Amino acid sequence: MTPEERANRLFNRVMVLAEAGKTDSVRFFLPMALGAYGQLPQLDADARYHVGLLQLAGGDVEAALAQADTIQRSIPTHLFIYVLRAHAYQQRGSTQLERRAYADFLRNEPAETARNRPEYTDHSDALKSFKTEASRVTGGRLGA
Repeated sequence: MTPEERANRLFNRVMVLAEAGKTDSVRFFLPMALGAYGQLPQLDADARYHVGLLQLAGGDVEAALAQADTIQRSIPTHLFIYVLRAHAYQQRGSTQLERRAYADFLRNEPAETARNRPEYTDHSDALKSFKTEASRVTGGRLGA
């Protein structure tokens, strides 16, 4: 198994456990997953998204926001920026910032989707769900 495959498997395991509410298991596997990503020579937007989601699963909102900021420095309108920010702000209870992240997603989604990034295909279900949630929260307004 390559280091990338190992990191992705641990990511998937932690996400499944988090969705199932198995917090003890999340706490057990989370350091392994983060460590696996830490051993990769470099992190692309997809890997940073995974790390950010792992950090959110562990309750580290600031670290997840840092991942979003890093993605933004290399790809200014990447959709994963807004997904991480909305979830982080939701955990933090920052409703206005959460709504802004949703609106930013909706504003950038058409052009970004047209770029056909492989990571968007890999996470298409999550992005579709997020778009639905963004539309619901903002009432479909891009300036929410």
